[in-house]
Amino acid sequence: MENRKSARYQRISTQLADLFAKNQDILSRMSTVNALLFHKMDGFFWVGFYLLREGHLVVGPYQGPLACLELAKDQGVCWASINRSQAVVVPDVHAFPGHVACDSRSKSEIVIPLRDKEGRVIGVLDIDSDRPDNFDETDARYLEELVRLLFL
Repeated sequence: MENRKSARYQRISTQLADLFAKNQDILSRMSTVNALLFHKMDGFFWVGFYLLREGHLVVGPYQGPLACLELAKDQGVCWASINRSQAVVVPDVHAFPGHVACDSRSKSEIVIPLRDKEGRVIGVLDIDSDRPDNFDETDARYLEELVRLLFL
């Protein structure tokens, strides 16, 4: 299963690199990442970006059901990822203290910090699954690589 997942991520990475060579717009790139992950990865129920705007975490481009427009400061998995400046994998969102439930069908989650060219955290890539324990370190590693592509 891990080899299959890794191969799928590698194909997505290659496809994104080809597409990004033709387009430098960050919102277009984010939207493309969302679409590929949402449609190509198993169990990705919601895929999107939350962006830091004047100390607030607001929804950016996404795919999936309706999202929370703004996430309360220092609550939930997205803020945990920003505050820790690292990926956060949550096998069971209901066991995560302060979890923000934008959709009750969400069972597990992974959040990857989004860094600009200077290395500052400017938001996160947030992915929810309607399956418990859907994410692991393989996802974290490849998703970190994919978000780096946004600013190349």
